This record gives sequence, C-alpha cells and structure tokens, in this order.
Amino acid sequence: MPTSQKLFIAIAGNIGTGKTTLTEMLAERFQWQARFESVSDNPYLQDFYTDMRRWSFPLQIYFMTHRVKTHEEITQGEFSAVQDRTVYEDANIFARNLYEQGLMEKRDYENYIEVYRIVSQRLAPPDLMIYLRKSLPRLKDQIKKRGRAYEQDMPESYLSDLNRYYDEWIGGYTLGKKVVIESDDLDFVSRPEDFERICKKIIGSLDQPDFFIR
Repeated sequence: MPTSQKLFIAIAGNIGTGKTTLTEMLAERFQWQARFESVSDNPYLQDFYTDMRRWSFPLQIYFMTHRVKTHEEITQGEFSAVQDRTVYEDANIFARNLYEQGLMEKRDYENYIEVYRIVSQRLAPPDLMIYLRKSLPRLKDQIKKRGRAYEQDMPESYLSDLNRYYDEWIGGYTLGKKVVIESDDLDFVSRPEDFERICKKIIGSLDQPDFFIR
C-alpha cells in the first residue's frame, strides 16, 4: 500500500556480493517494490565479457539508461522501493575501471562522464545507500557457485580493482545516508539471524523509521 512517506533504498556492491538476493528478501520482508538491474535481457553483457574493449562503451550507456529510468520511476512513484545497484556505481566504479584498464577509449569515457554528470544532477538520491562489502576470495567463490558462464573467465584483477573503487566511492559518498555491511561472514539466505541483523541495521539508520516500516 502507498503511504504518506515513502522510502528509496539502494543496494550497492561488487559482482557476486549478493545484492539481488538481498533486494528480494528486503522487498518481501518490508513489502517494498523490488527493482533489479538488467541482466538476462541485456543485449550487450555476454558480448562484453567476450570482448570488453569492443563493448564497454555501449554496455555502460545501456546500463546508465536502464538505471536512470528505474531511479526516476522510484522517485516519482507512490511506493517504497529497493533498487539492486545504482547509476552512481556505473560511473564511479565500472566506467572508471574500464577506462583505467584501457578497455574504454578516452573520448568515449569523457563523453560518458559528461552525460552522467548532466543526468545525475537531476536525480533525487536514495534515502539510504547500503554497501555490501565482500573480499576477493569470497567474491570468486560466489561467482563460481552461481555458475553464469560468461562470468567464469573474469580476470581476478578486474574484481580486485572494482573492490578498490567501491571502497573509494563509498568512503566519499555524501548524497545521503549510507550503511556498510561486511558480508564475508554473513549468510543471510541460510541463517535468519544474519538477515535480521541486516534489517535492524537498516531500520536503525532511518529517520523516523516507523513512517517507513510496515
């Protein structure tokens, strides 16, 4: 049901941190809308992992378009929602990483960042940014476990650099409230107490939580 106060929660994190699963669980627990990144219907993703240099720019433009649309639907809608990954990550982590690894041309990167700068200024930020942090060995374990073929040959350096950029970005994030969750030792799928710990941390981070939690 819509309420007089609505909440926009965003979940950030590297590949394999469990963002999608946590998004699903939080949406069910608090009766929020769940909004996911485009993976199965993404026309560039598989090609990107085959040839990152060729497909990096169109992939990032696709992600930005999809996530800005989702972001605006949430902020302009009536219902509280939780979003799996944000447009802020696209620019500050993924596009940056591709450029600095030489996988995106300078002119493409500069064009992308300028478009992002203009678009992001129009966006009302989330009420709470949740960052799921996970170490490189645990990321690799999770990626192997979920078995997406196009992810299995992902260079270790790629994941490691993403982790570093995530830490830098979340450290300087000032658009709104944020919560960092160290997830190496959490199993919020199999251990209900771990999920409850996350829920309590989220609730404790909100202003006037009774307005939002139903």
